[in-house]
Amino acid sequence: MILTLTLNPAVDINYKLDKLKLNGVTRCSDVTKTAGGKGLNVSRVISLAGEDVCATGFLGGSNGELIKKHLKEQGLANQFVEISGATRNCIAMLHDNQQTEILETGPAISKLEQNKFIDEFQELLTNCEIIAASGSLPQGIATDFYAQLVDIANQNNKKFILDTSGQALKEALPAKPYLIKPNQEELEQLFNQQITKQFELITALEELKKYKIPIIVISLGAEGLLAADKNKIYKIIPPQIDLSNPVGSGDATIAGFAVGLKRGWGIEEVLKYGCTLGTLNAREEKTGYINSDKIEDYLAQIKLEVIKEL
Repeated sequence: MILTLTLNPAVDINYKLDKLKLNGVTRCSDVTKTAGGKGLNVSRVISLAGEDVCATGFLGGSNGELIKKHLKEQGLANQFVEISGATRNCIAMLHDNQQTEILETGPAISKLEQNKFIDEFQELLTNCEIIAASGSLPQGIATDFYAQLVDIANQNNKKFILDTSGQALKEALPAKPYLIKPNQEELEQLFNQQITKQFELITALEELKKYKIPIIVISLGAEGLLAADKNKIYKIIPPQIDLSNPVGSGDATIAGFAVGLKRGWGIEEVLKYGCTLGTLNAREEKTGYINSDKIEDYLAQIKLEVIKEL
């Protein structure tokens, strides 16, 4: 089984508007509310790819109940820790060929709730091989929390995939997660400098190797991925597609990595599969969704090049 972590989930509310009237009233009849959060996108795609998955994290209030209801309807196993605070909303307004977002910060997690989660996490590890943790940390949690979870996973010989940013990522690096996947912007935050050219990206990959993380991936959006293991640096190039909705493609990529590692594949197969699922997500209107019937077709179109031997 694959365990996914969504520590700061949300109810995603999407308003589709013809026009947004500022400082006035805008009425909307096209509204959707779904279980949101990067880790929940990962969970859905893992399930669609045919692997067992269990989602965990923190949930509270009526929004927490709504998320659990949606996960049950989707057939996704979950074991969240109940909190006293209310799970947040994230609002997206699609209007005038633009998208305006309002993202609530979310509840503060008490020390008692954090300790309960760690106990729950340790129990869940007994039935999983791979952990995929995605997204930001909620209020009240120290920035070394992911590092603590990586340490626990490593002590139990479990592979921990981490997709986060900022200080939480920086502090987790010495703990040695099995795989990290910063995008270009997150990489620039990590090194506190602009990184645009391929040689600069490769230099950053080589610098990150000092942490002895087995697989380091840099997401380049529609241009694909750069990745490194202990021996090589790879470029993974997706096919050109008719783009529908790129939101969630990074999460689908993480899902593909998790599935490939769960199945015991080699590095090249894992990287190509992750790129495939990320590409398939970008073809769909729904966020965190793939058409599993298209996996083999698109997998055959992914190009992988070894651009440097280490």
